[in-house]
Amino acid sequence: MNVSRPAVHPVEAPPLTEAAVHGPRVRMKDVQGMPGTKGGLFLRLSQFSFATISVSVMATTSDFRSATAFSYLVLAVALQSLWSLSLAFVDIYALLVKRSLRNYKAIRLFTIGDGITSTLTFAAACASAGITVLIGSDLNKCAFNHCTRFETATAMAFISWFAMSPSFLMNFWSLASQ
Repeated sequence: MNVSRPAVHPVEAPPLTEAAVHGPRVRMKDVQGMPGTKGGLFLRLSQFSFATISVSVMATTSDFRSATAFSYLVLAVALQSLWSLSLAFVDIYALLVKRSLRNYKAIRLFTIGDGITSTLTFAAACASAGITVLIGSDLNKCAFNHCTRFETATAMAFISWFAMSPSFLMNFWSLASQ
């Protein structure tokens, strides 16, 4: 009985490429403004400073409780300053130990927190701007109220929101690209 047997011929393996040796390079580079970068730290510190100025100016005004929008501004901007300060500490830690904040859960927490605090700050600044215009232009009661302080606190809240927007967009972009 003549049965054919399979023959095994040795074949050389192809040479290893650089991607096979070092692994695939899929990691996104750190864009300034993202968490854990110097740009991100600068944005957090500017958010914190403008929010703190807004709270300080509004809290030193004796009659800010006369309008609910002003009380809401103080609450929202105080929350904004606490959030920005806590994330600034996280950024400082990440920069000191040279760690990347690319964890999906961390980026999701940063994105949700930035979205909530920026929405609250923007809504409070808009409401306070409306009341400031009502008091100053429509009622002409700036002589009895602290219109310049109200306007300054509202402007600082808007600037804090402007500094918050790039942080939120960078976090959202990083979350969407994972």
